[in-house]
Amino acid sequence: SKFCGWFHGSPHFVAVMFVYNFSVGLKIRVNWQKVHLLKFGKSTILAFLPALAQRILATQTNHNLIQMAPYYLPAGMRYSTLEERKEFYSNEFKPQNVLSWFQNCLGKIKFAVIMGRHTKIFREKYRDDASTTIIIDEYKSFEDLRSQVLEFLPEAVYYDRNTYNDNDQVIGQELAFDLDPENITCPIHGSLADKMKRKQGLSFCEIELDLVKKETIRLHEYLEGFFSDLRIIYSGRGFHIHVMDKEAYDLKTKERLELAGKLKQMSFHIDEWVTSGEYRLIRLPYSLNGIVSRIALPLKKEEIEKFDAVHDPRCLPKFLDKTIS
Repeated sequence: SKFCGWFHGSPHFVAVMFVYNFSVGLKIRVNWQKVHLLKFGKSTILAFLPALAQRILATQTNHNLIQMAPYYLPAGMRYSTLEERKEFYSNEFKPQNVLSWFQNCLGKIKFAVIMGRHTKIFREKYRDDASTTIIIDEYKSFEDLRSQVLEFLPEAVYYDRNTYNDNDQVIGQELAFDLDPENITCPIHGSLADKMKRKQGLSFCEIELDLVKKETIRLHEYLEGFFSDLRIIYSGRGFHIHVMDKEAYDLKTKERLELAGKLKQMSFHIDEWVTSGEYRLIRLPYSLNGIVSRIALPLKKEEIEKFDAVHDPRCLPKFLDKTIS
């Protein structure tokens, strides 16, 4: 009854049939439902609560205990297991792609990993550091970087946007803009504040994903009036716009704060901490986003409008083929 009470109060609507068999314990069957919503004068079809079907972490004969992934995500997105992370970084992650991303880098780059802060999936020997941001600043090559990532098997890999000289002094910082779907006010799930109250701060749906795509295009078009070298990354959830112009690296904190404030006034849902430079880390292109099992993928502006983060094979790790089949 406690579970049903919680489930009825969740932001999703599905039909759930409980079939109890005394020989095997509790079984759950989720009958997927599609809810038709009126959005901008046309019917939009959403599949709700994929997280329930994606991940029932444990069931016991004591059926009062049912554990599930805490975030609701678009259909097909789910946490990556340790074995899947290992498979991806062993076989699909290409160090040469990372090298190409940094080919015009203006200084030394530092990397970072987080093993299991959000997914709670991590190697047991690193339990005490599972939520810690671990900096990787000593590596011989990008192949060596991959070896260190394989040791940690993290849910996320980042790089530090600061650039450093040989004396480890900061000589600049890449300018970037982070647009995540959870920051969009959704007609179904509400604002970010609403989601935070439900402890769903990283959750998002396909409506929010569609809206943040449109906002990414609009922001890119605005920035084109000031910068010439812009790159877009699908981060696994939302989109990052990176500014590679040399003069952007030289912007002071005050200038970055002013720019972030102006964009917020223009109704862009950017993460001000990222744009201002106070939060230096950003997801490494071509790495695996372990919260949603998607590859961080570089895209051209003209690709964004039709980009389908749920089905586009370019951002789907190969291990998903095995689970689907």
